Amino acid sequence: MPFIDSHCHINFPDLANNIEDVLAQMKHNDVQIALCVAVNIPDFPQVLALAERFENIYASVGVHPDYENEIEPSVADLVALAQHQKIIAIGETGLDYFRLTGDLEWQRARFRNHIRAARACGKPLIIHTRSAAADTLRIMEEERAHEIGGVMHCFTENWDVAQAAIAMGFYISFSGIVTFKNATQLKEVAQRVPLDRILIETDSPYLAPVPYRGKLNQPAYVKHVAEEVALLRGIGVGEVGTATSENFSRLFRVPPK
Repeated sequence: MPFIDSHCHINFPDLANNIEDVLAQMKHNDVQIALCVAVNIPDFPQVLALAERFENIYASVGVHPDYENEIEPSVADLVALAQHQKIIAIGETGLDYFRLTGDLEWQRARFRNHIRAARACGKPLIIHTRSAAADTLRIMEEERAHEIGGVMHCFTENWDVAQAAIAMGFYISFSGIVTFKNATQLKEVAQRVPLDRILIETDSPYLAPVPYRGKLNQPAYVKHVAEEVALLRGIGVGEVGTATSENFSRLFRVPPK
């Protein structure tokens, strides 16, 4: 059965230093594709290099909201970097009021630029939101994010937020968090999101799913996310794998393997 890891950071040292094994484990676990997501501009060449080297690795370009003192790309910069055929998304971008405090207008300005870049280059958004759902949805609406769509990655919000994002044409991506026992609200969301709007991811090297919780995560483990979603919905894991792979292909315009 096919699986796709729609969000990982295999350019981070713990995975990049063992990339051949990471790819071998993906193959062994039927993970056909992984999307390596950029978090800043200085490390973007490493992300792109992996996508260029491996046929089944794709990449994005963007600056994560946690990176305060970073090179701030303009809309034109992002659009230019996104022209490469293996760059299939803009992000990850968004808002995070959990880790940072104070005047975060720079975060909101960066988010707006990423949405504008996505609309300009015609590639979907990868959105991160933490403790900032209201502002995230407001800026998405103000900047007409619905015109390009994308994914709410590593979703941890409630059903109302999921509904609002889906109404704007966004997919909801579940990470290993959905396998955690205390993720009651998230498990409910995983039961309610239409199957044709679900993606699965690892966000590796972070957030390893049960039974690997607390250990180094990798794209091969995305099947455990699929298994939990299947269990919650009362369907076969093959159905989740097929549906989420088709959703990924449709959103990011990547032909199925």
